Amino acid sequence: MTTTPLPPSLLATLPGHYYTDPALFRQEQERVFEALWFCAVRATDLDRPGAFRTVRVGRESVLVTRSRTGELRAFLNVCRHRGARLCTEEAGQLRRALQCPYHAWTYDLDGKLIAAPDLAKMPDVDRSAYGLVKVALREWLGYAWVCLADEPPSFEESVIGAAAERLGDVASIERYGTERLALGKRVTYDVRANWKLIVENFMECYHCATIHPELTDVLPEFADGFAAQYYVGHGAEFAEEVGGFTVDGSAGFGRLPEVEDGQDRRYYAVTVKPTVFINLVPDHVILHRMFPLAEDRTAVECDWLYAPDVVASGADLSKSVELFHRVNVQDFAACERTQPAMASRAYREGGVLVPTEHHIGLFHEWLTKQLATE
Repeated sequence: MTTTPLPPSLLATLPGHYYTDPALFRQEQERVFEALWFCAVRATDLDRPGAFRTVRVGRESVLVTRSRTGELRAFLNVCRHRGARLCTEEAGQLRRALQCPYHAWTYDLDGKLIAAPDLAKMPDVDRSAYGLVKVALREWLGYAWVCLADEPPSFEESVIGAAAERLGDVASIERYGTERLALGKRVTYDVRANWKLIVENFMECYHCATIHPELTDVLPEFADGFAAQYYVGHGAEFAEEVGGFTVDGSAGFGRLPEVEDGQDRRYYAVTVKPTVFINLVPDHVILHRMFPLAEDRTAVECDWLYAPDVVASGADLSKSVELFHRVNVQDFAACERTQPAMASRAYREGGVLVPTEHHIGLFHEWLTKQLATE
């Protein structure tokens, strides 16, 4: 297939094999997901000592648990003896320690080896040296973020800085008090598409008038194709007749306490590379975490977060949740519709980006630079 130079209005996308090649996906696992900060679990999911959750990060299973003194800890989910998987469940509650089901090597909640058959007969074994392999962990916005790299990149620059870059300052996102909000609803989606298609879809709104009628009724500027992420600090304004960020435009809940007047009646979207989307509206926050499973499959866990008193009151969240649930279903169907064509000869050289999508090119530049990192 021959190619001709693109007119100035169009930019080239990544070639199709970036979305289908298992070898390239393994590179992404190593140089993206295992090298950068990865949003693993909401901290309140681990509400007591011994609570744990296992999370897929790249090629690794990471075990996140709460210690006896209340801190979150993260380890590779691998016994130091013969490599057995310590926890096979996605979530659970440990009594007092982690015990390998294969040979009963036992670790405390801080990862130290505390017992094993015949260990007393091996006084030369340093129990600290054979503890679980620790994973770097930071908490922000009420979530535990982990990094498998031996020398993690600056959390302030690579994670918190993403919010500042998108919204103009960190305070603009921290005013929503996400770490103090309560989980109102969680939905996990199994998306048969490459993770990058989902990122690209979230970053643009050229498609909004086509597939998001409910969303464009609430945010009419989205019908013109300009995404909220196109301009630094910009939030899409609610339609004049809309009462709240709900599926039918009816009123939502009271504005979160620290949200400023300038942020009221606006929707802000933030992408924290590689796998997190943050959606901010006056009365709640919607946070997506992606877990890339294969070159053509991605799990997306979406949390709807509200003021604790709203959740505790038993308020009906359905109209609030339904709006973005429909957006998710519509978006993921579009990504699944696109995935098969990534292997087509028609997409061998890639596609194109129109002007309202040009900022996606910056994501492509970031990714290719990350993959080139040794």
